[in-house]
Amino acid sequence: MNSTTASSAKVGSNVTHKWFQWIAGTLLTIGGIIFMVPFIWMALSSFKLEKEVLQIPPTLWPNEFTLDNFKYLFNNMNFGVYLKNTLIIVLCSFCGLFLNAMAGYGFAKYRFKGRDSLFILVLATMMIPGQVTMIPVYLILNSMDLTNTMLGIVLPGLAGAFSIFLFRQFMSTIPSELLEATRIDGASELRIFLQIVLPISKSIIAVQAILAFIGGWNSFLWPLIIANDESLYTLSVGLSLLKGQYGGNYALQMAGATFMVVPVMAIFIYFQKHIIDNFTISGIK
Repeated sequence: MNSTTASSAKVGSNVTHKWFQWIAGTLLTIGGIIFMVPFIWMALSSFKLEKEVLQIPPTLWPNEFTLDNFKYLFNNMNFGVYLKNTLIIVLCSFCGLFLNAMAGYGFAKYRFKGRDSLFILVLATMMIPGQVTMIPVYLILNSMDLTNTMLGIVLPGLAGAFSIFLFRQFMSTIPSELLEATRIDGASELRIFLQIVLPISKSIIAVQAILAFIGGWNSFLWPLIIANDESLYTLSVGLSLLKGQYGGNYALQMAGATFMVVPVMAIFIYFQKHIIDNFTISGIK
């Protein structure tokens, strides 16, 4: 009797748990759809004529698809120049990953005096808001005649404490015996790093590359401060100019916002599992 009662209670508990999962999944799905509506509206409105965007009652699906808004952005708003500058920043951020990986590898696998203290100092810089360091960095770059240059825009972002921390946490799990074996075989330190460490660290490199892309693609405040020439502006700065110059043209603003947001959303949705997994692994290790 007791075993029958326990079995019935277990079955009832499983049924209740499944119903709870179903209800929670349904609510989350509905909530997700509700939160996605503004983005869907923005993307579809970028293909509408201005009069249709202002139409009452509003329409979700465009009555007539048009690419005029995107053509206007590139032909009249220099979005092609902004896109080129943004891609340059993104590519330089990818190059910075190599420097961050080298720093993380050094902190993880090399023993030198003051290593732990230096690593703590690197981590301490994460507590300083970027807005606080902008003026000193600007003054340094100005003394080097690097203001209003692409080099001045990309140089401060080549290395980052957070990226170094993640690389260090991941690379500290690489077996030291493997590295010693390659040294015994006569491999140089650079060869060990390029042919052993980097291939093993592909997953964390992929995550850092995604974060570097998102950060470079959304770069706004620093390019706006350091650059006086519009030919050095990024997409985010161009979108801000678009809002100021064409504040009443909502279809054009929707096109600009869509061009900025959709690539980031697509990349994050596709790679979000890798981002979350590697953050969890790095934190645990």
